[in-house]
Amino acid sequence: MSRVVAVTAVVAALIGVVVACTPKAAGPEPAAQLFLSEFAAQNFAGAAAHSDRPDDAAAAMSEMWDGLQAESLTATTTGARVDGDSAAVGYHYEWLLPKGRIWQYDGELQMGRSGDTWVVRWNKADLHPQLGARQTVQLRSNPAPRARVNEHAGSDVLVPGVVYGISFDASKSRDVASAARSLSAALSQFDKSLTAQSIAESVTAADGARAVMRLREEDYERVAGVLSGIAGVAVTEQADLVATDRSFAPDLVGQVKKTVIDEVDGTAGWSVVVVNQYGVDTGVLTETPPQPVPSFSISLDRPIQVAAQAAVDARTEQAMTVVIEASTGAVLAVAQNKEADRDGPVALAGQYPPGSTFKIITSGAAISSGLATPESMVPCPGRITIGERSVPNYNEFALGTVSMATAFARSCNTSFAKLASEMAPDALTVAAKQFGVGLDYEVVGMPTFTGSVPPAEDLVERTEDGFGQGKVVVSPFGMALAAATVANGATPVPYLIRGRDTITDEAPPPIESGMVEGLRDMMRLVITSGTADRIRDQGDVYGKTGEAEVEGGSHSWFVGYRGDLAFATLVVRGGSSDNAVAVTRDMFAALPAEYRSEGA
Repeated sequence: MSRVVAVTAVVAALIGVVVACTPKAAGPEPAAQLFLSEFAAQNFAGAAAHSDRPDDAAAAMSEMWDGLQAESLTATTTGARVDGDSAAVGYHYEWLLPKGRIWQYDGELQMGRSGDTWVVRWNKADLHPQLGARQTVQLRSNPAPRARVNEHAGSDVLVPGVVYGISFDASKSRDVASAARSLSAALSQFDKSLTAQSIAESVTAADGARAVMRLREEDYERVAGVLSGIAGVAVTEQADLVATDRSFAPDLVGQVKKTVIDEVDGTAGWSVVVVNQYGVDTGVLTETPPQPVPSFSISLDRPIQVAAQAAVDARTEQAMTVVIEASTGAVLAVAQNKEADRDGPVALAGQYPPGSTFKIITSGAAISSGLATPESMVPCPGRITIGERSVPNYNEFALGTVSMATAFARSCNTSFAKLASEMAPDALTVAAKQFGVGLDYEVVGMPTFTGSVPPAEDLVERTEDGFGQGKVVVSPFGMALAAATVANGATPVPYLIRGRDTITDEAPPPIESGMVEGLRDMMRLVITSGTADRIRDQGDVYGKTGEAEVEGGSHSWFVGYRGDLAFATLVVRGGSSDNAVAVTRDMFAALPAEYRSEGA
């Protein structure tokens, strides 16, 4: 008898423990909160136990979490309305979805009482108020349109597109040498350096697939059939920015692409959609639109770039032209022909003696120091000896004593050699920096070198620098910047991508208005009665010609501006400066009518 009593006592005690551990809700709102808390904890069976249809509820809750790819849920009650054995309890859901997305909404749980227990009367509206009995939800991502890149005149240069990555896996080919020959035959039309030997060597050294080439869509379509028949070749489609015109400043546009490619995607939008039992979208519960990145704008101007490219392409020698908008520093054109391309981006970063175009700097230094003005009379003999250096004019022409303006227009080496010899050792260095030459600019998207004008303690060296034949070297970019300085009255800050700051190692020294005015008059005289009369029919052009002697010949230069367009043209070993003038004239003549006004 005592054993029975003892067992009964133990059972009673265990029942007491179970009852004590099972939450007992005192009303509909606490009962609803128990349901919500278990749902938020992803204890679907536990939450469903607080409903009148636990199997249906558990399955639907699991499906909801999966469809949303949810990371967490905060679920709370917001109040209750009781009517006898029925009640409506408000709920507030706050879902945390992938990538930090937040989705919040309110609804109601319908509650029922049986005895002293309140339960959820299960309905899919307990998950979302607009959800039907045979519906579920799915999270959708809506990618933002990729940004484009447009040029100064407004047309697209780079647009969203696809390229096809061609790779080769040697382990999946029985005859690597034969496959490499077939692959080279198909792809060498796009890259002549892609030989069968280079392909075979690269893929056999790789562990797994090795990238061979990326092709534009139209190029891939030409060889797709051949590639599909080569064992070991795999093709993947890749999102990219694609050039609208492969002949439009390809190297520079390629640099721009590398600069912006990681910034073109923007922020994807997202939505939660209602899906019926057949997998068809029937509604949208929430939607956040994508936030595209604004298009990138580069300073290159299509009509100017095209005209400049055509002009340099007409030369058989290395030829290049840089055009800068004087008032803003926008780089409007960087054109160089195929012959120049072999040496890299020489229009921007090449190093060449400037010849007589450097007389712009020498004249500026003379005016700034008070050594001479455009009206000052200077000697222009056919040859002059300074120190141990005998300096001749071209064909030893002589003008006698003339104004510095006339000496500039007729390009008297002897006049400017003498002026330079009378200057301080660093006078040309300081003057050059006033025009941006010798400064180091970090222009986002393109390499640059303006020039080097070291101080010259040696008399002969300083003399030679004065007419651009000493240790001075410049790039067409640097001389275009110098011309822009004369046109603008101050050195503009060059840029290629709008909104990207250009960094320089030092600010150019201030330039006096008297120097600028004097140079403008002299540069106009070069066109009207000097060495660049070939371009007189192209409006109010201001400029300076130059012929720089180098081993094997001489470089042909023409530097100047028309309206707001500052330019520098170089024909490497082109001989007479008239050839650079001719290239520049061809560029101006090819521009549309709206670019021919005096303010263009």
